[in-house]
Amino acid sequence: MSDGQVAIVRRFNRLVTQRAGALEDRFLGRDRPLGESRVLWEMGREGATLRELRSVLGLDSGYLSRLVHSLVRRGLVELEPGTDDERVRRARPTAAGLAEYEELDRRADRVAEGILEPLSASQRQRLVEAMAEAVRLLRRSGVWVERVDPAGPEARWCVQRYFDELAERFPRGFDPGASLPADDADLVPPRGAFLVATVDGRPVACGAVKGLSSETSSIKRMWVDDSMRGLGLGRLMLERLEAEARELGFSALRLETNGTLTEAIRLYRTSGYREVAAFNDDPYAEHWFEKGL
Repeated sequence: MSDGQVAIVRRFNRLVTQRAGALEDRFLGRDRPLGESRVLWEMGREGATLRELRSVLGLDSGYLSRLVHSLVRRGLVELEPGTDDERVRRARPTAAGLAEYEELDRRADRVAEGILEPLSASQRQRLVEAMAEAVRLLRRSGVWVERVDPAGPEARWCVQRYFDELAERFPRGFDPGASLPADDADLVPPRGAFLVATVDGRPVACGAVKGLSSETSSIKRMWVDDSMRGLGLGRLMLERLEAEARELGFSALRLETNGTLTEAIRLYRTSGYREVAAFNDDPYAEHWFEKGL
């Protein structure tokens, strides 16, 4: 990256914090700063656990605790009794908190309208399109990929989204029970690995490596959320899965896929995978690929 690119990012950050009112001690004209208002907003109408808030907002436990307890003292939030682990306690807005949430929503709309109002129709469109792309790219820059328990909630959630998409895209639907299995025990070291990519604590992609023999493993359950497609996250996940396979001692990777998944086929071909003869009888497979590591 160039010094000029870094300078533009810094200028953008300064302008956004000013326009958003992050420097004011009365955010949106209310009697609290941005930090407290953001916590109230992120817990939403139904509330959230402290662990969820910490993950979404990227705050350390101590700072988040101070913000939440300040909202409790103001009568806007109540904490439900939890276990000995403070992070699993749930924060819920009170009736006053819900009213404040709605008021923040109305005022935030007015601020956004105030930014757009001085612009022409074409300028507004250019700005909102640029903002939408900036949001996508900023989310992409915040992606975190890690190995997780395939039986954990994040992995389960991703796999279900993957199954749902296949059921929608395949002409004859998709039955997970009819496809080749990928049991949890096969997706943990030393036999395999399951990776999940998250942004602000929310899962947005997954993939797994499953050992087939002492030398060969297969790619399974590769999925990217719609909101993150076109940003190279699929290629990143594939590269991380290849790295996991090498670390586990495998020297080759195989995968099968359906012809309707054209973007996946394009990714595999441009990532060095060569199409080979069928090596399994998966009823949904129409293309088989292999790559040496």
